[in-house]
Amino acid sequence: MDHTEFRVKAKEMVDYIADYLENIRDRRVYPGVQPGYLHKLLPTEAPEKPEKWDDIFKDVDQHIMPGLVHWQSPHMHAYFPALTSYPSIMGDMLSSALNVLCFTWASSPAGTELETIAMNWLGKLLGLPECFLNEKNDSPGGGVIQTTASEATLVSLLAARTRALMELSKLNPELQAAELLGHLICYCSDQAHSSVEKAGLIGLVRMRYIESDEGQSMRGAKLEEAIAADKEKGLVPFWVCATLGTTGSVAFDNLREIGQVCQKHGAWLHVDAAYAGSAFVCPEYRHWLDGVELADSFAFNPSKWLMVNFDCTAMWVKDSTALHRTFNVNPIYLRHENSGKAIDYMVGSQNEDIKKLTLKKINIMNDIDHPKADDNKVDNKFNKNNGVITQIENRNITKVDAVEVSTDVDGNIGKDDDLYDAVGDTKNLHGYNKISHGCGKIIQLEDPNKKELLHWQIPLSRRFRALKLWFVLRNYGVVGIQKHIREGVRLAQKFAALVLADPRFEIPQPSNLGMVAFRLKGDNAFTERLLKRLNARGYIHAVPACFKGIYVIRFTITSQRTTNQDILDDWNEIKIVASEILTDVFGSENGNIAVVKKPRISLKETRELNATFGTSLLLANSPMSPKIVNGTHAAICDYEQVLTSCAQTFAQLKMEPKDSPEMRRRIRGIKMCGKKFSLDSCMDMVQGMMIEQPLPQFEEEREDASNGANTETIEAKIC
Repeated sequence: MDHTEFRVKAKEMVDYIADYLENIRDRRVYPGVQPGYLHKLLPTEAPEKPEKWDDIFKDVDQHIMPGLVHWQSPHMHAYFPALTSYPSIMGDMLSSALNVLCFTWASSPAGTELETIAMNWLGKLLGLPECFLNEKNDSPGGGVIQTTASEATLVSLLAARTRALMELSKLNPELQAAELLGHLICYCSDQAHSSVEKAGLIGLVRMRYIESDEGQSMRGAKLEEAIAADKEKGLVPFWVCATLGTTGSVAFDNLREIGQVCQKHGAWLHVDAAYAGSAFVCPEYRHWLDGVELADSFAFNPSKWLMVNFDCTAMWVKDSTALHRTFNVNPIYLRHENSGKAIDYMVGSQNEDIKKLTLKKINIMNDIDHPKADDNKVDNKFNKNNGVITQIENRNITKVDAVEVSTDVDGNIGKDDDLYDAVGDTKNLHGYNKISHGCGKIIQLEDPNKKELLHWQIPLSRRFRALKLWFVLRNYGVVGIQKHIREGVRLAQKFAALVLADPRFEIPQPSNLGMVAFRLKGDNAFTERLLKRLNARGYIHAVPACFKGIYVIRFTITSQRTTNQDILDDWNEIKIVASEILTDVFGSENGNIAVVKKPRISLKETRELNATFGTSLLLANSPMSPKIVNGTHAAICDYEQVLTSCAQTFAQLKMEPKDSPEMRRRIRGIKMCGKKFSLDSCMDMVQGMMIEQPLPQFEEEREDASNGANTETIEAKIC
């Protein structure tokens, strides 16, 4: 494909994307294919000769689309939202075309700086404390865009593990890092996402699950109890993950209680708000953020509810130094002359006054293997129980990784007197001793003691994700984003009301934000059967959850295109399938639920029971076409208040004629109608009849009068 064909086909692709999203409501949300369907349709080997683009794209419609779950569909209610938007798509298109890698400032200055700016914008939008932002040169905190919330969780755990091992090594120099690792333990709720468990497996640390309360929330007292018990066993708590918006029921851990426990025991507190974090753009939902200033890291997914397409996870840390110590690599090909003047997300940054070093004279130490003996920042309140670590009370340890040494003209070594006692083995150079002589004798070496913005994630290469986030924030604005979030919550509340109005269903847990977890009353098998049949029919798609032995269906508002009618249609689909299942099992669409029919009470009986009951003809009415009341609508009101209101309305009437064709047609229609009509229409008729001189007639009125048309006078009756 050359540039000429690209111009044509790319424009066709944009039209295809726009048509797909605008008409996605018409597609079956869940595919009806079986495993292996695509293997039967496509060749087993790549083509030897180039194929035409039209032939390639024809297979997308014929073979690929039928096997997709359409995540942008308004009938998609499974998992959490995975939204996109037109500004986000355009940002991703441009990012793909530019294809810049933003791992250092030198590799893409605009890409690196835009990420810092966009993360500061987003942090302020969520109401995060200033310590998580990076607006000042001396700020140790800041934000970074990770790929997924799973990666953000792992990054925080590894950083906390490094911090804990460094401190324990200083206190226990006779033990190896591998021995110390076996004593570390971390904590999360039993409702936490599976990615938290995976992070513990990768980090080779023990994980304890704290039992949640009746509202599926982890509380501080339970965490404190577990930590105290583990310390008695000689274990060291080092990391806690609090969840804001659990996967099963969108429950919220008590952040302030957990934060206070973490501070007491010196554990790193990570906040996973993957789904619910987007809601904090609305001030009315920020009460769940109470205590966030006690956290060490915070992460959520704009790729879920904020209309920024996957992948994009926003992560903030209070002190990025912990990340640098964990992912500390700095080969010479990643360094540049502007190091230290801006964030380098994947490489060491240097201040301008870093000393020049001669490679053959460098001595460096690793403080895990060679701790400083005179480190006075470690609290001496440290106990051992049969050689096993049991407690650390103060974690404000200053890390000393390297010593910078220079030589004078005569080759004598000059040293920093405060650090020279920590000089270690010259072989431990983090790879610098592998540099070829062609690179020159003088190189710069990072100083890990300084709070510089160095290494922020696991991969080296980084996509220009900040572009699509920046586009969305600007194109929607704060008001537009808040409106989008609130509409999703409103639609979920509407669905919850429909569920509660049907006696066959129940909502076992309080519903929060844009998700409702509901079920059929009775055995779990009924709800499980309902979900399987709903997904098999393909008109809506949902997934299950289970907490405390209760099987539920998660119904999440996942599309910004969802409307009131979509909710009604989806609920009707659920009711139809539920009726089929209950009829099969019990022989009745109500199952074993006894539905008591409400007795119908006539208007006469109502009046006899309530003397102040009255009916009113106050109904909404458009000025151009008066709507006639059909006698089936009534409003409950106080009889005396109605009369008073009518009297006040008559007193305020302006008797000046309204000489307009629209008003004339309206009054004429009222006169010719023999049914009840709205009170405001009556007022128009009265106004026309009470003026001293009749208004001039229109031509059609003269014709009706000459033909002897009989005009009836309608009285508005108020009972």
